[in-house]
Amino acid sequence: QVQLAESGGGLVQAGGSLRLSCAASGSILSIDTMGWYRQAPGKKRELLAFITRSGTTKYADSVKGRFTISRDNAKNTLPLQMNSLKPEDTAVYYCAADRWGTGQWGSWGQGTQVTVSS
Repeated sequence: QVQLAESGGGLVQAGGSLRLSCAASGSILSIDTMGWYRQAPGKKRELLAFITRSGTTKYADSVKGRFTISRDNAKNTLPLQMNSLKPEDTAVYYCAADRWGTGQWGSWGQGTQVTVSS
């Protein structure tokens, strides 16, 4: 199994920055792609960005140019740098992992709250 733990959430003013991180533990070698999701109250969970084991990244249009996903395979962490934050970025942010390249997000963290004030 894989355990994921997010950190770095908090309260920030619009235009500010936050850096989230996700620490992975357990069966690390089984992890293929990792990603970040968010869910705002009353809305569906939204995939923001993902990064493959080889480093290929993809972003949702809503965060492209503002958020940067990276992956530290040596430390087993998944940072998400968030810049130019907007009030509509307020949500609970989750990291997720696809084990063995199945295309399924089978492992999830507990989430971390990000609140952007106007």
